[in-house]
Amino acid sequence: MKTARYQITHETHYRYAAPVSLSQQLLHLQAREMPYQTCLQQQLSIQPEASDSQALQDSFGNPYTRLAFNQPHDELLVVSTMTIEVLPRQLADFKNSMPWQKVVDVCRYQGQQSYSSELVNALPYRFQSPYIPLKHQFADYAASCFDKDKPLLLAVQDLMHKIFKEFTFDPKATHIGTPLLEVLEKKRGVCQDYAHFMIACLRSLGLPTRYVSGYLLTHPPEGQPRLIGADASHAWLAVYCPILGWVDFDPTNNLIPSTEHITMAWGRDFSDVSPLRGVILGGGSHDLDVRVTVMPITE
Repeated sequence: MKTARYQITHETHYRYAAPVSLSQQLLHLQAREMPYQTCLQQQLSIQPEASDSQALQDSFGNPYTRLAFNQPHDELLVVSTMTIEVLPRQLADFKNSMPWQKVVDVCRYQGQQSYSSELVNALPYRFQSPYIPLKHQFADYAASCFDKDKPLLLAVQDLMHKIFKEFTFDPKATHIGTPLLEVLEKKRGVCQDYAHFMIACLRSLGLPTRYVSGYLLTHPPEGQPRLIGADASHAWLAVYCPILGWVDFDPTNNLIPSTEHITMAWGRDFSDVSPLRGVILGGGSHDLDVRVTVMPITE
């Protein structure tokens, strides 16, 4: 598997029915730097010009930008352009990963026990978050994949296969606020639902799991050109495995992420890493247009 390079354009355009007098926005539109991923170029274009702009880092280590607009405006256009290099990742030995019950035990609080910094950083991903509750129904759904003493990563992979087989990708079935119990009942949704649901299953078993936001290289039908603006943000997850570290899984596509996945940010769920979110004063109703293009540089 070869190193891949991508040109990524993410355009967000708000058009407001009435002028917005004040606005505060948070942007997660800069890729994380990691051993297997490097941002070679990053440009952020904003119209109108922000009254104040700050480049910061959130509590999960993600780079983000805070914008303030103190002048009236009736539209907001944010265009992020990046050149990203992604290297092949070394695949973990799933069969030799720690038994899943032992991972649960390691991640339980035990008085007077000392914890490594790696484990301390992983433990917040065991608990429920705004979009991901902990329920016995989620643990029950995953139970058939988690036999006694089964290696953690093999069990997680089996759960990924199960979700991919039993769920249907349907952009009209849900919205960002659809409860996960309803997602389980319908077994339909988009990548955010797949990721949130699988995370809920793993956390309900006591396993630290984080939500990963980024992009995925899509492949146009044979003989057809790649469409500009036809891509979208993508979501998957990573589970913590002692000794081996964090391992990514993509339940929407039933695969282990590699050079075709570009990582932007991670957190407890989508609410921590939304590409653009904020508050406005005024504006009334609005129209939102989002266009994403992931273009291999070799093309």
